Amino acid sequence: MYRLLLFIAVFSLAGLMALMPAPAARHIVPEMAVAQLLAELGDTLVVQADTALAGVSAEAGRQIVHTGFASGPDGNRISKQSKHFVCTACHNMEREDPDLTVADPQARLEYARDNGLPFLQGTTLYGAVDRTRFYNGDYEKKYGSLVEAARNDLREAIQLCATECSQGRALAPWEMESVVAYLQSIGLKVKDLELSVQDLEILETARREGKGLEKARQLVRSRFLQGSPATFVAPPEDRKAGYPVDTTSVENGRLVYELSCLHCHENEKYSFFRLDHAQLTFQHLAKHFPKYTQYSTYQVGRYGTSPVPGYKPYMPNYTLEKMSHQQMEDLRAYIEFRAEGQGR
Repeated sequence: MYRLLLFIAVFSLAGLMALMPAPAARHIVPEMAVAQLLAELGDTLVVQADTALAGVSAEAGRQIVHTGFASGPDGNRISKQSKHFVCTACHNMEREDPDLTVADPQARLEYARDNGLPFLQGTTLYGAVDRTRFYNGDYEKKYGSLVEAARNDLREAIQLCATECSQGRALAPWEMESVVAYLQSIGLKVKDLELSVQDLEILETARREGKGLEKARQLVRSRFLQGSPATFVAPPEDRKAGYPVDTTSVENGRLVYELSCLHCHENEKYSFFRLDHAQLTFQHLAKHFPKYTQYSTYQVGRYGTSPVPGYKPYMPNYTLEKMSHQQMEDLRAYIEFRAEGQGR
C-alpha cells in the first residue's frame, strides 16, 4: 500500500511539473565573458586553459605577465622569463580602443590619454584570448616562417612573443597554461561589444532554442577585430620635408612623446637611451630627426632596432596602425617646439 501511494504521489508531481513552464534561460548580462557566450553558442575556437596541470593558476599567469616571475608547482620561484622585458613593456592589459572593430591610432591615442594608458607598439592583451589571428600582416617580414605556427594559435603566439619579442626563454607547460588562464580573466565582456537590443534578442533566442547558432556566433565576432592588422612602412623619402601632412599639432605630439616615448625611455625603464623633458634632450632629438642615424626618430620609429650579440634589448617598430604618419609629424613638431625652448 505504501509503495502504491508513493508511486501515485511521484506520478502526480511529475504531471504537475510537466504542466509548468520551463524555467527562463539565464539572460546575457553585461559582465558575461564573451568567451563564455561564444562557447554557449557552440564556438569551437574558444580557448580554455588546462587548469588540471600542476601549478596552473590565473594568479601565476598574472605574475609572469607583469613581473616575469611566479612560484612554480614546487613552491619555488622560477627564473625570470626575460632579463630584458616584461609583457607590459609593449602591451596594455586594459581595453585601449573606443571602437573594437577598427584599428585607429588617433582614436587609440586619445583613449589612452583619457584613461591613463601608455600608447604602445603592441596590441593590448585585454581580449587577446578572444581573438583568432596573431602576428598578422607584415610581421612575416620580420619573423619569417616563425609566424606560421602562431598565426591561428594563441599558445604558439605567446611562445613566439616569449622567445623572440621579449628575447627570453620559452614558457614551460604550466607557465603557458597559467598565462592563458590570466588572459581568460581579462577577456572581453559582453558590455564591450555595444550590442543593440535587437542583437541581444538574436543571441538570447539562439542560446535558448539552439537555432541560428552560426549567425549568432558571427554576430558576436563581428563586434571586435579577430586580429590586429600590421602594415610596415618606411620613413619619408625626404626626411627633411617629412611625411606630407596638411598641418601638425604640437599638443598631439606631446601626447605621443609622453605616452609612448617616455614609457620605455624615461629613467631608462626599458632602454639605456634616456629621455626626459630637458631642452638638451629635445635639441638632440630634433637634430637627428631628419638624419640617417640610430638617433633618428624616423629611423627607429619605422624600422625599430635589432638585438645585437651581447645586448639583446631592442626597440620594436611602430606599424602604420600603431602610429600614423600624422602622429609622427606631430611628434616631430612637438620635439622641435621644445628644442626651441618653448612649452614646459
